[in-house]
Amino acid sequence: MTRSPNCPLCETDGGELVWMGDRARLILVEHDRFPGFCRVVWNDHVAELSDLSDADQAWLMRLVVRAERVVREVMTPDKVNLAAFGNMVPHLHWHIIPRYRWDTHFPEAVWAAPQRAADPVRVAELAGRLPALRAALSALGSDD
Repeated sequence: MTRSPNCPLCETDGGELVWMGDRARLILVEHDRFPGFCRVVWNDHVAELSDLSDADQAWLMRLVVRAERVVREVMTPDKVNLAAFGNMVPHLHWHIIPRYRWDTHFPEAVWAAPQRAADPVRVAELAGRLPALRAALSALGSDD
């Protein structure tokens, strides 16, 4: 596996590891603020999607879409945000973020300034869905 020194996604899983395959892994992040926020991380250190072969690009995008579907089914968000920036961590990864009209940052990005106070009751209800999300996401990689 190709690694880069000082890359947090090379040195660690990058969050709560839910599934690890030969090419990519699924992790959960931001439990306290955005339950269900997950990332698909390419295991080898590459910065851009275009660094991958056509076959690997297609495989990775299928995994991202399958993960998005699971997040939609389990977390029932109003919207799902997909993002692949890599400006801070130039290691190929996709953010899959369930969004709700009532969440602290909606309609802005989760990295923007909050728009309202957190709703602890709703966040706790979503956190209660995390065991089902973990199970469903871990099953995605079975055909890696």
